[in-house]
Parts: sequence; C-alpha cells; structure tokens
Amino acid sequence: MILLGLALMALDHRVNELQVVRSTLATITYPLQVAVDAPVRAVSRVLDSFTSREDLITENRILRSENAELRARQLRFEALQLENDRLRALLSTAEQAEERVEIAKLLAVDLDPFRQQIVLNKGRRDDVYVGQPVINADGVIGQVLSTRLNSSIALLISDPAHALPVLSARTGLRGLVVGTGNPQRLEMRHVPLQEDVEPGDLLLTSGLGGRFPADYPVARVVSVERLQGQPFLSIEAEPLAALDRSREVLLLWTDGVSPIIDPITVDETPEGATGSQAPGPADPAPDHP
Repeated sequence: MILLGLALMALDHRVNELQVVRSTLATITYPLQVAVDAPVRAVSRVLDSFTSREDLITENRILRSENAELRARQLRFEALQLENDRLRALLSTAEQAEERVEIAKLLAVDLDPFRQQIVLNKGRRDDVYVGQPVINADGVIGQVLSTRLNSSIALLISDPAHALPVLSARTGLRGLVVGTGNPQRLEMRHVPLQEDVEPGDLLLTSGLGGRFPADYPVARVVSVERLQGQPFLSIEAEPLAALDRSREVLLLWTDGVSPIIDPITVDETPEGATGSQAPGPADPAPDHP
C-alpha cells in the first residue's frame, strides 16, 4: 500500500493525471467537511457572543460610572455658577453703596417662628458691631444682634422682635415694618385708615433711628385691608431679600454708628427689638478671644 501510494504521488506529480479523481473526491467529501466543521464554528460563535456580551457589560458599566461622575461635576459646576452669579450681584451692590461693605457667609440658620436668626463668619476681628445693617443684592436682611471674635449673630427682619422704620417709595408715607416669624411675610403697622397704601408699593428704609441708611429696599406691599373697628390698616408685605434662601450677605458700615469693641451680652438688642432670646443650638461653638 505504501508503494502504491508513493507511485500514485509520483504519477500525479509528473503527469497530473489524477486531478479529475482528486476533484471528484473533494466534491464527495465536502458535505462531510461542512458537517464536521459546523459544530466547531457554532461553538466559536457562541464563545465570541459571550465574550462580546461581557465586553459590552463591562464597557456599559464603565460608561455609566463615567456618566455619573460627569453629572456630579456638572451639578457642581452649576452650583459654582449660581454662587458666582450671587457674588457678582453682591459685588455690584457693594460697588453702588457709598458705605464700606464686606461679604459674609452664613454658618448656621435658625428659622424658628419665634426666633429668626443667622450666624455669619465675620466677627469683632472684622470690625463687625452690634446693630450693623445686613443686606444682600435684593434688599435688607436684618442687623447684627451680637458679636464674637470670628463670628456674629444677625437678627432677620422677619423675627417677631424686629421692627424697622420704612417709607413708601410712591407716597413717602412713613411706617414701621415688623417681623411675623415667617421669612416670607412682614407687617406694616400703625398706618391710619385714611392713608394711601396699595398692593405693589415699594417700602424703603427711611433712615430714621440711625442704624439703616435711607433708601435701601425692604419689602413690597402684597395686601391692604380695612378691618371693621380697627383704627389702623392691616398691611402685609413680602421681603424683597430671600431671607430663607440667602447663602451670602453684605455687612454694611454706616457713618455715625460706632462699633462696639467690648464683648456683647444678649441684653443689648438691636434697633426696634423687644428682647430676643440668646442664640440657640444652631450657633457654632463660641470663639475665644
């Protein structure tokens, strides 16, 4: 058999007489080759499919992680953009003010209905004094109630113990705006029934009392009622400054008010106050001189 095979190979090489036989055999055996190769290809495709699926799952996991990180960064950038806008507005207000002003950030907030106070990151070291006006780009926020070395406590105009002399920008009518414990609602009191007050009237600081300079926006009248049997109008106003949403404020230094250098006690209440309580748990730890 070996000799026969060698002879056939030599004959095919020299005269190429077995080409037809080889072609016929290849045609006959082709289905067998396909049948044998089919399982191998099927297994290969399945393995490739599993590999591709695992790669897709891994890639999808990576992309989701990157997307979450990018979204977090975008939110941070948006927050920084909003903060920049607020600071620009404050700086614009500071440039327009003739008095000395300085930006302060809120450290804590106490919006209890009976005590509307905020803690600022500026104190006696920064020349902050009791009674100092606190404003923002929209209007009056309040005034400093007490000071520490590196922080201070400000009483919001919405505190029930706070009263602020104002006047109407439209008529020049003077009145007193008092806090209600609601950061979105104030009351203008002691206005006689015959006075001209309408919803939409802008209320400005009158400059009386020596604490707040004149013509700073305070609130806008939202309702006026003449209650039967009452000698005065019932007037509600909305603060122009977002008292419950501000994150930065402006401290205002005014002429004619001397800073108090000695430590402040809670008995020293600001203009119009009726004895606010001492700061509560929302305040930071006391500064040490």
